[in-house]
Amino acid sequence: QVQLVESGGGLVQAGGSLRLSCAASGRTFNSYTMAWFRQAPGKEREFVASISSRTGRLTYADSVKGRFTISGDNAKNTVYLQMNSLKPEDTAVYYCAADSSPGFVIKRSLVCDYWGQGTQVTVSS
Repeated sequence: QVQLVESGGGLVQAGGSLRLSCAASGRTFNSYTMAWFRQAPGKEREFVASISSRTGRLTYADSVKGRFTISGDNAKNTVYLQMNSLKPEDTAVYYCAADSSPGFVIKRSLVCDYWGQGTQVTVSS
């Protein structure tokens, strides 16, 4: 079992920045791909970014490339999502997830073994 707890969400103006954190506990952290997803009201959940805890390989959705950066600290069992140049369309509940599949598989399948409870990000115009 893996437990995931997100933090760092909030309200920010367009053009601003936020950093989300996801603290993982339970099974060995460095054997999973860690990912961020988001879900806006009335929309389906979508992939945002992932990082392989084993290889460090990064995968991003096209909509966030160049603005968001995912990183991990294996010593702290924590994954971060640095979000810059935020837009109102980035408003959503952001979820941390963990899975044994590679990032490119998670990006396509939108399926993960473990999920956090989510943290709200609101970007005002």
